This record gives sequence, structure tokens and C-alpha cells, in this order.
Amino acid sequence: MLYQKNWAKVWLGLGLVWFLAAIALAPSNKIYQQGLVLFLWLPTLVLAWPARRVLVQAWQRQPALWVSLLLLLAWSALSLVWSVAEEPGREAKRLLYILVFLLAFPLLAQLGQARIRQLLLVGCVLLAIAALVSVIHFYGMQGYPLLARLQGIGEISHPILGAYVIGSAVLFLLYQPPQQRGLQLLWLLALACLGAFVMLSQSRGAVLALVLTVILAPLWFRDRHSRVFSILAAVATGLAFYFVYDLIAKRGSSYRPEIFHAVVDMIAAHPWTGLGLGAAYDVSAVGKHFDHTHNMFTHVAVELGLPGMLLWIMVWLYTLGEIVRARGSLFGKILLGFWVYSTLAMQFDAASLTGTPRAEWFISWLPVGLVMSLPWGRAENDACGKISGST
Repeated sequence: MLYQKNWAKVWLGLGLVWFLAAIALAPSNKIYQQGLVLFLWLPTLVLAWPARRVLVQAWQRQPALWVSLLLLLAWSALSLVWSVAEEPGREAKRLLYILVFLLAFPLLAQLGQARIRQLLLVGCVLLAIAALVSVIHFYGMQGYPLLARLQGIGEISHPILGAYVIGSAVLFLLYQPPQQRGLQLLWLLALACLGAFVMLSQSRGAVLALVLTVILAPLWFRDRHSRVFSILAAVATGLAFYFVYDLIAKRGSSYRPEIFHAVVDMIAAHPWTGLGLGAAYDVSAVGKHFDHTHNMFTHVAVELGLPGMLLWIMVWLYTLGEIVRARGSLFGKILLGFWVYSTLAMQFDAASLTGTPRAEWFISWLPVGLVMSLPWGRAENDACGKISGST
């Protein structure tokens, strides 16, 4: 079959690595988006018909997840009827981007779960390089003081959203230590670069999401490795509060409670329809204007109404359900941590669910996509179990 050819696997694999790493390393956002078209959208569309049996299997193996997703996309498209978006055609095209992105993962699953984990590691190592370059460029070459909030290179320049991207890379690397001594040193260096980026970004939402996930991880990993990192995360947090409490508390609550109260009133004004997909809005609170709700779920409710928010919650909970089914595998455990981290991150910022691929996709559509590759991983694990049981 065409999708089983080596060149097809390399093409799709390159697309996943490009999505992960080029968000920081691509010279511009335009080139990043063009690379996604070339390396991910195009191979998915080329291989979709030859691999139609795989896509049918994806539907059959995760029907609830796919139904809820398609209902969400359909409701989003319908909301364009009453939306005041400047370019409704562009908004509709972005929904197709999301669908094609997710269709790529059942095809990527044909590479095998071990290969997908390797591709994630490659992307994370490249992000570690981007994190190191960001620190050197911002503090060394541009001369900003160490207490200034780090702004990374490329599309991780936003302190909060960039920290969410890099925090995702921490979780993918942290629980997959290499066996070889030399590679273990590189693994530790990569984690140090990624961790430094998250801390220097001073994004309290990203740090809190990451720290809580690492502290809770022993509940599902149940191994010495996760317990050690859980203790280290708790100790580091305690030390941070002791030595730099003033810096942590300096920005207070960043108006998050006030924003939330104002957003509840906005949702109540259009509870069933929302403003429509892509409708521009701002949030007025305490005499200030904010360009979004600083919360993924309330943002969806403002745009798509309560039906849209409930559909997104369904997608997110069915994603969790699929992860729980795969919790016996290493990849399932990693994705459970990633889901917890993403859920926490969504509460503090990240208000773009249907925009073009960007930092927010790392904590929204990437977890959903990776979960859509899990059924083939379960089949691999079952086959390995049968082989080991018969020997």
C-alpha cells in the first residue's frame, strides 16, 4: 500500500517534527505555515484515499471521539452564518486545517508507537536547542537583565504561549530517559535548557501547570523515576517561593478573576449561539480592555455559545477516556500527564481553538491528535504480549 512505503512514512514523520520544532526554528510564521502545508497537509491528503481503510478503522476504534469532534467542527461552521468575522471563508478553511491535521495521526500510527515517540523526542531536542538560543539571544546578545521576562525566538516569542510549548517538550522528554551514558548527559542538558526557558519566561500559569503535573505523575507512572522528579519539583517550588516570592507575587492575579466575571456576562448575553466563529471581541474589566478571555473554555463559549463549549468538553473528555484505556503503556502514561498539563494550561491563557496552527495547538489539538494514534499502539502491545506469553 502507498501509505506503507518508506518515502511516505518519512514524509509524514518530517511533518510531525516540523510541527513541533519549526514553530521556534522557522525564520517566519509564513514559512512555518508553508512547511506545514508541504510536510503535513499535503502528504495526508495524498495518502488519505490509499489509506482509507486506516481512516475507517480510526472511526470504528474511537467512534465517540470522532463523532464529538465532527459535531464541534460542524457547529463551528454553522456559527459562521451569524458571525461577524471579517473573512468567513478563511475561518472555514481553518476548520479544514484542523480536520486534516487530526487525520494525519492515524496515518502516522502506521509507523509504530515507538517511532512516534522517537519523532516526538527529535522535535523536543530541537525545541531545547531553540530554548538555549532564545536565552543566549535575549539576555546575551540583546542585553536584557536577568529579571526581564524571556521572549523566545520565532513563534515562541510570547512569554506565556512560548512557555506552554516548551513545557510540553519537558513532559515528552522527562519520562523517556535514554539508556546510554552519553545520551543521558544530552538528555539532562536538553531538560535544563527547556526548564530554564519556562522559568525565565515567568509564566506562572505554565510553571504551575508543569509543576503540578510532575508532582502528580507518580499516581499513574508508579515508578522510582517519576517519584524522584515529583520530589524535586516540590522542593524547587518551595525554594522559589522562599527566595523570589516578591517576583512571583508582583503581578498579583493579573486580573484573571475580574476577566472571568466580565466574560460570564458576555456568555450570558449570547448563551446559545455565541458571537460566531472568528468574531472579534474584547473583554472590558476594571477599566481595561483584553483581547480574549484568557481561558480556552470560556473563549469557546463566547465564540460558539454553550453548545460549542459543551462539544469541546466532550472532545476533551473522550480524549481522556482513550488515554485511560492506554494507561498500561509508557506512551499512554506520558499522554495522561500531557492531558493534565494541557487542561491546567487552558485555565490561565490560550484562547485560540480554531486559529491557524500556533502555540495553542500544543495544548489543544496535539493531545487529541496523538490520542488518535493510540488504537494501533494497543494492537502492537497486545501482539507483543501474546508473543512473550507463548515463549
